[in-house]
Amino acid sequence: MADENNTFTQDELLSMVRQWVPEERVPRRIRVKDTSDFFRVDYDDVVVLEGIPYLVRNNEREGRFGIPDAQKFWVKRAIDLITGKVKILKWSFREQFRSRIGDMVFECVRSPQKEARILEIVRGRPDFMQGESVKDSADNDLRIVDYIRGKTIEEVTLSSGKGHEDFFFNHYPSLLSDFMASIRAIRFLHENAEKHGDIRRDHLIRDKTTGTYRWIDFDYNYRHGASRFGYDLFGLGNTLIFITGRGDVTTHSLFIDKPGIFDKLAEEDLNIVFNNRVANLKKVYPYVPDFLNRILMHFSIGAQVYYEDTRELLEDLGEALERLRGK
Repeated sequence: MADENNTFTQDELLSMVRQWVPEERVPRRIRVKDTSDFFRVDYDDVVVLEGIPYLVRNNEREGRFGIPDAQKFWVKRAIDLITGKVKILKWSFREQFRSRIGDMVFECVRSPQKEARILEIVRGRPDFMQGESVKDSADNDLRIVDYIRGKTIEEVTLSSGKGHEDFFFNHYPSLLSDFMASIRAIRFLHENAEKHGDIRRDHLIRDKTTGTYRWIDFDYNYRHGASRFGYDLFGLGNTLIFITGRGDVTTHSLFIDKPGIFDKLAEEDLNIVFNNRVANLKKVYPYVPDFLNRILMHFSIGAQVYYEDTRELLEDLGEALERLRGK
């Protein structure tokens, strides 16, 4: 990798930068950085990977564990100085934690090797992010991922309709159909003995160019002896509840704005993962039909049984969608 860093002269790099960056943003001098430590790689630095120079822009951000817009210092947006395309560079970063859902405990770990495997498995599929894995100078897996321009399914949901009732009757069936296609993408992973590992509504983006929803960020892995795909299924359930409610319906918001409904809630009506969110949406929106609400209740504290695989969930949602459309 050290030899790669010396492949391009200052003049060559500055000339390439000027092709893609406004003159006032062109740095006076290009700093070519080694890739072994992502903390040392900053704005306007260049890293060279597999012979291609990348001009680093900002660190990516993501909300997690109650921290909104936390910087991910190991994930950086960059410009491929050969093609001008925007890429996401993801360095190896290790973290491990436990996640409890009901009485189940999942051991979660960030695994760049897993994401590298999945990038190979999903190559060419329009419903997943695309990229490749290369080695950094410390011989760790560094992933180079295509940047996807578009809106998350969260943003699409919140911007659809003039209120929940308008949304539910005029927009929800189409959005549910799109989400089912995304569940089928997860089924493809499961059939290939892989898990997404971090299914969230901000990890599903509607590609502005193609209109297809695409899954991103699958570098988390998890272990649970009795439920191989359970963590993914609960992630799908959380997203389904969010879509159906046109946002999170929280106990706090009901207590403030709709105390009459709040008083009717019981513990078993709440989301099994996020206990301040309501899963039993029929109690909030009476026009949500029973056949759909029963699916949501599989992801509630009061659930007696859980979905074991995506096939079961898709079958139930398929029947619900037909009935919503009056077929």
